[in-house]
Amino acid sequence: QVQLVESGGGLVQPGGSLRLSCAASGFTLNYYAIGWFRQAPGKEREGVACISSSDDSTYYADSVKGRFTISRDNAKNSMDLQMNSLKPEDTAIYYCAARGWSDQTMCVRTAFPSWGQGTQVTVAS
Repeated sequence: QVQLVESGGGLVQPGGSLRLSCAASGFTLNYYAIGWFRQAPGKEREGVACISSSDDSTYYADSVKGRFTISRDNAKNSMDLQMNSLKPEDTAIYYCAARGWSDQTMCVRTAFPSWGQGTQVTVAS
């Protein structure tokens, strides 16, 4: 059974950092294109950071460039999202997602069939 489970969310002050992790089971993540998405109340789910199967193509939303970093850990069969310099507008539920092998980032919701349950990130003082 394909499963993705996020962890690492929480409450952080503006300017702080959080690291989200997503553990995969039922499949080998290192052959998949992966991504992190987020959904704020009343807004559409948006792609935050995505990476191709070969890790040579990466996409970041303009709003997070230079602050967020996506990575994968093949030994742990997991992926991470390092978030620095957090802002109140980063508050959202964050989801990890995976799709089949691809050399494209295609960081759009409809391209990803497998999703985690989401983890809440709140940036507030």
